[in-house]
Amino acid sequence: MITKKLVHLTAIAVLMLLSSLQAKNKVQLQFFPADHPNIQYTGRIDFSNPKLPRFWSPGVYIQLKFKGDRCQLIIHDEVLYHNTYNYIEISVDHQQPYRIQTRGTTDTITVSKGLTRTEHTLTICKDTESGYLEFEGIKCEQLLPLPAKPKHQIEYIGDSITCGTGSDLSIPCNQGPWYDQHNAYLSYGPSSARLLQAQWQLTAVSGIGLLHSCCEMKILMPQVFDKMNLRENAVPWDFNRYQPDVVTICLGQNDGVQDSVKYAAGYLDFIKTIRSHYPSAAIVCLNSPMADAALTRVLKNYLTGIVKSINASGDKMVSSYFFSRQFNHGCGGHPDLAEHEVMAKELASYIEKLEKW
Repeated sequence: MITKKLVHLTAIAVLMLLSSLQAKNKVQLQFFPADHPNIQYTGRIDFSNPKLPRFWSPGVYIQLKFKGDRCQLIIHDEVLYHNTYNYIEISVDHQQPYRIQTRGTTDTITVSKGLTRTEHTLTICKDTESGYLEFEGIKCEQLLPLPAKPKHQIEYIGDSITCGTGSDLSIPCNQGPWYDQHNAYLSYGPSSARLLQAQWQLTAVSGIGLLHSCCEMKILMPQVFDKMNLRENAVPWDFNRYQPDVVTICLGQNDGVQDSVKYAAGYLDFIKTIRSHYPSAAIVCLNSPMADAALTRVLKNYLTGIVKSINASGDKMVSSYFFSRQFNHGCGGHPDLAEHEVMAKELASYIEKLEKW
């Protein structure tokens, strides 16, 4: 009798567990569109169509908070050249991120691994320069409000190094498309911003320079600095939407050794342009962390003179920071992820002291 009773109770417990699991699986996900007020966006984003905000630059990120053990992200990809897809970085609850690649013009990406049916904070970051992405919205049980964005804002201007090009060796160099090793989220800019609990924005294009760009590119950073689609020099950007406390400039790798007078004049003009948009920002001039000894020596000389000149003219909020060494263990001589982490710590330490954060 006792055995039968135990069996009966066990069967009831199993049925209750199955019923609970079925009820859990039957939770209907609601669709929340891209223009929902609980979704936060950071970066150069075109909101001409608020239902499909579009962004080109690596490092653009979206944050939201949801309740439930899963959610689904609906993302559109331009599919550049009809065959080139973007990578995005996903971080749940500020934990170790993971990188996935889009597979079509429209992807429904499920985020569920290891999640309990509680509240979760989600960060979605564009890792690559493979054309634009559009965010359509999220399906989840409940979309919750986020805390206010961090107080401090940083903008990182640069080239492929700032984009995180060639850094992620989870796919070996020279295997697959060029974009397979890009990882903007874990590049030195966003990584240093997270160390400082600051917002970030990357204004960067692989191959771009101040006076000379590589690879037969027809654009220079001063020409496209006021755009959202920098590579195509298209879609004007409203600087009032993001006013950084600190701006870093990491150019020079693609310029190479230039006439010092011309380079200094061009750099000073660019600083004046930046200052016209950001009157109270601290501007930090960086050397190229992947440059060889000869180019490093030249860039340090250039930047030392440029900073002295602009300080003497009355702008005391311009300084320089030189990375401790060359970082070139990624693809094509770029820094790898471990080196980006070192660079981020160096730069974050400098900014923390500079701004007294």
